[in-house]
Amino acid sequence: MELSHNALAVLSRRYLLKNGAGQTKEAPEGLFRRVASFVAAAEEHYGSSASAWEERFYALMEDLRFLPNSPTLMNAGKPIAQLSACFVLPVDDSMRSIFDSLKSAALILQSGGGTGFSFSRLRPRADIVHSTGGSASGPVSFMKVFNTATEVIKQGGARRGANMGILRIDHPDIIDFIRVKRDTGALENFNISVAVTDAFMQALYHDAEYELINPRTKRVTFRVKAKNVFDELVESAWETGDPGIIFIDVVNRSNPTPHIGDIESTNPCGEQPLLPYEACVLGSINLGKYVIKATNGASIDYDALSRDIPIAVRFLDDAIDATSFPLPEIERMHKGNRKIGLGIMGWADVLIALELPYNSRRSFLLAERFMQFFGDRAKQCSEALARERGVFPNFSGSVYDVVGMPRVRNATTTTIAPTGTLSMIAGCSSGIEPLFSLAHKRMVMGTEFSEINVGFFDIARAGGFYTEELRNHIEKSGTLRGLREVPPRIRRIYRTALEIPYKDHIEMQAAFQKYTDNAVSKTINMPRSAKKDDVADAFRYAYEKGCKGVTVFRYGSRKKGVLLRFQDAD
Repeated sequence: MELSHNALAVLSRRYLLKNGAGQTKEAPEGLFRRVASFVAAAEEHYGSSASAWEERFYALMEDLRFLPNSPTLMNAGKPIAQLSACFVLPVDDSMRSIFDSLKSAALILQSGGGTGFSFSRLRPRADIVHSTGGSASGPVSFMKVFNTATEVIKQGGARRGANMGILRIDHPDIIDFIRVKRDTGALENFNISVAVTDAFMQALYHDAEYELINPRTKRVTFRVKAKNVFDELVESAWETGDPGIIFIDVVNRSNPTPHIGDIESTNPCGEQPLLPYEACVLGSINLGKYVIKATNGASIDYDALSRDIPIAVRFLDDAIDATSFPLPEIERMHKGNRKIGLGIMGWADVLIALELPYNSRRSFLLAERFMQFFGDRAKQCSEALARERGVFPNFSGSVYDVVGMPRVRNATTTTIAPTGTLSMIAGCSSGIEPLFSLAHKRMVMGTEFSEINVGFFDIARAGGFYTEELRNHIEKSGTLRGLREVPPRIRRIYRTALEIPYKDHIEMQAAFQKYTDNAVSKTINMPRSAKKDDVADAFRYAYEKGCKGVTVFRYGSRKKGVLLRFQDAD
């Protein structure tokens, strides 16, 4: 196994089994064997050989071609064998529902999962409470309760608490929600997003008013100018990075099971829209392992991918049966729809190998064509599983239950996740993001890791332009900007996240979204100098390009960043 020092450190800190004294008692190979054996045991339910599939699963992970989501790596084979990463819990407008959801969230967070909530059903601040004669405190106040509870839950010491809080744009408390994270330290255990409707976007484009609706009475309480609310949203996103936007009507247009319910929320990173009580298990294929290098250039090994995607899809489907669910309602929903999310990591590495700039038209076209292949192949594998094991139980009445649609095992098969720590283990770039920097520091569970792109220095040596001065400059700045000694072609290929125009970030996200069942986790990076108009334009452009959501991050807008250039790390 080719594991870097950082990969070994992350594995030891978060994933490898420990004894009673807290000492690591498992090697990386043992981790992958434990996971492969536990998940493959589900094959026995279907009359297949668990040992044969264990070897296939193990080989895929041991070679770092595929890694499942963190809870699977952490929990497989343990007493609490909760393998899913993504959950959404309902929050209804009653004290019982609110605190039942909080209790359920505690169990999920403890097992390493992330929870999403829509607080849109809660009555607004100062609304009447008939049972007591008092007035309601509003959604934001209850979010603060959830945030405090998350703070004391350590998720088994392996992952920080992660929540997504969503409020509809037409909720009367929307301004309070939009402004909440402008206060330093507020809701630190939440990502927040506004569920933006088509009606709001049309009102925005026409400089018109739209309606705010009390979810308790279903009556219009106010009519407000869409631009005024949008300006507040832009202000907060520019200042803090929150809230993001979920285009909720776009999301529900691709809801595969509308007969079961509407999608109201996503997981914490936004890539997995889910119904209330629904869960999803994710996994990512490391595309860097599928690059064929030849004297006349590099290419993607589609044949090898075609062989491995079925193994990964089967692994994720087996993981649903292998998992121990924290709530019976979640088990019913997950086994009812059997959603899985197979995605990729290492996309930037592939483009570099192909000598394509990240923000080039050729790269955007390649992304779209690649994801069409990847999504089609994953769907074919789900069809094959359906022939072997049956369609997902809620198939009748789903969008697939029409003439000509495939009979599939899984209501969804593809998702593009951020793969932060998984990409560290695999030694590749994260998700579909560009390189953040050629040298930077990454924070993982309070531990600082230095990451340097050694591949660039290998190219520099081969090209005859490597010097110690070049290395020192890159380790300080993280970019090749202004370095005349580096050939222009190389500077274009190694363009980093903050050098890429925000519209090109969105173009890449939209290219992948076109053929992704669920959603795409992608940060629209902006330099510190970005204007509020840039943020506003990015939000509108993402909607027009068909993205399901958008998260804008202006570098330096948060004091605590996960990724920092060396010159900014102190």
